[in-house]
Amino acid sequence: MTQWIADLMPHLMLTPILLPMLTAALMLFLREERQRLKLAMNLLSTLLGLGICAYLMRWTSSPASMAVYIPGNWPAPFGIALALDRLTALMLVVTYIVALAALVFSAARWHRAGVHFHSLFQLQLMGLSGAFLTADLFNLFVFFEIMLAASYGLLLHGSGRTRIQAGMHYIAINLAASSLFLIGVSMLYGITGTLNMADLARAIPQVHEADRGLLHAAAGILGTAFLIKAAAWPLNFWLVPGYSAATAPVGALFALMTKVGVYVILRLWTLMFSTEAGLSALFGSSWLILGGMVAMAYGAIGMLGSQRLTHMAGFAAIVSSGTLLAATGFGQNLLTAGLLYYLPSSTMAISALFLIADVVDRWRVDEGSGEPYEDEEAPFLNAELLPTEGFNLDEEEEVLIGRAFPAAAVFVGLSFMGCTLLISGLPPLSGFVGKFAMLSALLNPLGLGTSSGMQAGWTGWAMVALLIVTGLLALVALTRAGIRHFWANPEQSAPSLKVAEGLPIAALLLCCVTMTVQADDIMHFTQRAANALHSPDVYVRAVMGTRPVPAPAQKKAQEAAGPEAAARAAAQAEDAPPVAGISSPSADIAGAASPGRGAAEIETPAQPQERP
Repeated sequence: MTQWIADLMPHLMLTPILLPMLTAALMLFLREERQRLKLAMNLLSTLLGLGICAYLMRWTSSPASMAVYIPGNWPAPFGIALALDRLTALMLVVTYIVALAALVFSAARWHRAGVHFHSLFQLQLMGLSGAFLTADLFNLFVFFEIMLAASYGLLLHGSGRTRIQAGMHYIAINLAASSLFLIGVSMLYGITGTLNMADLARAIPQVHEADRGLLHAAAGILGTAFLIKAAAWPLNFWLVPGYSAATAPVGALFALMTKVGVYVILRLWTLMFSTEAGLSALFGSSWLILGGMVAMAYGAIGMLGSQRLTHMAGFAAIVSSGTLLAATGFGQNLLTAGLLYYLPSSTMAISALFLIADVVDRWRVDEGSGEPYEDEEAPFLNAELLPTEGFNLDEEEEVLIGRAFPAAAVFVGLSFMGCTLLISGLPPLSGFVGKFAMLSALLNPLGLGTSSGMQAGWTGWAMVALLIVTGLLALVALTRAGIRHFWANPEQSAPSLKVAEGLPIAALLLCCVTMTVQADDIMHFTQRAANALHSPDVYVRAVMGTRPVPAPAQKKAQEAAGPEAAARAAAQAEDAPPVAGISSPSADIAGAASPGRGAAEIETPAQPQERP
């Protein structure tokens, strides 16, 4: 069975795109009354996709750590190319974990709140997966639009005035971002003559000096579109109203949307403006660092000033994105390894908080009367904040110290506590490990101080301070919210919690616990992924070196000419052309795909700075 699956590589890397596309198409033929069948199809497709993505992630950990697929059998940069490496596999696994948790949670009630929920859900997965796998800018735009079109419908799912108002703002800002995307792509194509990411990395060092300013302007316009999606300040005003208005499973899924912007910036910036990009080396690094740090401060202050849990989750997403953007701007492989560990941990914690917020909001509303419980009211205290006479007494007329909590309340409270530890970065969970890894890279003189990227200086110390201060502010905000929701009303009834609601919350937090237990192995994986990101020659050679599969008639003619001619043609097909403007990798490139697969599998070379 394992050999059979291995033989499918690299064709298997198409599955995260094709599987949700086919599932969504099939569900469109079903009437809305067939909700149970649609739910079963959605669950089966997402679970199967998660298993395949987990296998792809395991495959990238092997010596053949990169695969390139050309669906149209046209060589790059003329045809569409899909690329799979460790970073792509990591993002695919996180996407399907969060999607499966959100889908199971929606099975309790929310999937029946509107039409075409399951089809839109699968189209959203298709857009996310395609954005991570594509190696072409225009193809990236196509998958972005698929993802955004599905998100418009999902945000409006459940209707209501608040969702419609927030949805209109969300649609308007994303249409503006798409326009900037097209303008930036058009300018880049006019300057470089290509939209293939690998070919762009090869062309940028050779851009004429007179066009250098126009190139930077195009990159700035394109980067603005991605920064809008990554929720960088001041372009993140739309996020909290939009995400908090969405239903709980949609909000949990939307926690991935900001990470798409972060991923694209990380991918394109390390390719186009690496240290080997000539006069454009590390272009925009200062803006990434400053913008990310301001977003961190803005999100932390927003959490401190929020009263609703959904608003806190939205501001926590801004803090997470700001942290990732600022860490990206330093251009260090050790720091990048830490942020790649922090990314899945913070994403799953924020998704879990969106789900918990839905349970808590229902808990705080008396389902019988529909009257909300006022935050400021403390019925067991008088004006002097002392126990009221005759209130909350036991049989001996003594004030009760506490009551036994129902099991559902204990579960929700402990889950909220886990999210608090993860988001604020306190030990012993993975949020602390990720922040500690970034702090170590910032403070380690053998790491940041001697590497060739952005030197620490005052920005490094500001980043260190913000990592600590934002964690403290998040801790204060979430602790205050926990006291208000779980302790302030002793007469509150037990929360209504279904298995389908508790299971995904527990699964997301269990994944974070697993990341903590397996921190050493995961950090080795993220370190190798960071090393590959900061060695653009590997990605460029893999994509540009992939050769089309010969036509049957051509292959037959080669075989008829004799074994020597066939061997010579196969060797020429696997031989990658030299990459102008990018230095040769320090390690040999191995593991090229055999003819007939239309792909190349490339080994990532080791970097001089490995985390011990």
